Amino acid sequence: MGDSHHIPEGIPEGVLIGVSLAVPEPYASLVQNARTGYGDRRAAGIPTHITLLPPTSVPTGALDAIDGHLVRAAEQHRPFRVRLHGTETFRPVSQVVYVRLDEGIAECRALEASVRSGPLARELGFPYHPHVTVAHDLPPAELDRAQAELRGFDAEFTVDGFSLYRFGADEVWRPVRTFAFTTAARATR
Repeated sequence: MGDSHHIPEGIPEGVLIGVSLAVPEPYASLVQNARTGYGDRRAAGIPTHITLLPPTSVPTGALDAIDGHLVRAAEQHRPFRVRLHGTETFRPVSQVVYVRLDEGIAECRALEASVRSGPLARELGFPYHPHVTVAHDLPPAELDRAQAELRGFDAEFTVDGFSLYRFGADEVWRPVRTFAFTTAARATR
């Protein structure tokens, strides 16, 4: 899941999916409300998250294989801590301000590699960099304001799985299924 609503060229019968780590409450609402307050009209349809697979068009017939792939990916990982702290930006390359990860980066990178393989293997437009978007494609003054106002943002939580999201006709991303890390993975790591 991601913040770009550019639908890749693909199969007309396809569906637009994404895979991400949900940021839990109360942090999710804090970020989403701030994002809406900066004027991001798409914010209400994008749950607060850390992307593992950006928006990807897949054929409807591939969903069962993708489901099995994601089950296997979840089995390879164990719960981990994430600490979100402070803001940074991808400007001037991309008009994005985000909350950075201070803890959990290596685990997100390993998880992203597991998810973005097999039936979900695809090239990315930018190198993978786990983050939580707080402002995207807004006027420079609003991006500056977001970066300044959320500079002190701090959150810690445990990630124990990830979710598959589907983009709806109403332009809202909704979770379809959560894939929990397994007990066996917890015991062996």
